[in-house]
Amino acid sequence: MKKLTWATAVLLSFTARSLAQQTIPPAKPGTQYGVAIDREGAIDVQALEAKLSTDSVYFGKIYGKVVEVCKKKGCFIRVRREGEGEPILVRFKDYGFFVPQDIVGKTVVLEGRAKMKEISVAQQRHFAEDAGKGASVLTKITHSKRDINIIADGVVVVN
Repeated sequence: MKKLTWATAVLLSFTARSLAQQTIPPAKPGTQYGVAIDREGAIDVQALEAKLSTDSVYFGKIYGKVVEVCKKKGCFIRVRREGEGEPILVRFKDYGFFVPQDIVGKTVVLEGRAKMKEISVAQQRHFAEDAGKGASVLTKITHSKRDINIIADGVVVVN
């Protein structure tokens, strides 16, 4: 009986933890996801692109406007580039946190590692599917591309 009670307690604990991790707070100014960070020292996307044209990696804070979020569970965002360039993909370290759908249109600061990386056709298609893109978009992805890859430890909504 004692073992059954203990096993039930452990199971309930894991269930409660799992449910708590699935609750994602709405994207309001000051809301944190992942590691707690602040705005101090953040550079914009344009400055990040300039840094990565001369350096192989950037560790620090970046701010920008979110233009897309993973439709499945909020496991990545895309941040707007200046001009006509495709948005930059931002994934979250070890899938340790997720963001809500209402983060689109918000300005955020994220902290983590950015570097140039070759993105395979399979990866591009996977992210397009998770973003809710249709078959017409997927069939247009036919070759790998080199782009900025960001892995964020934390994100804070600015406005």
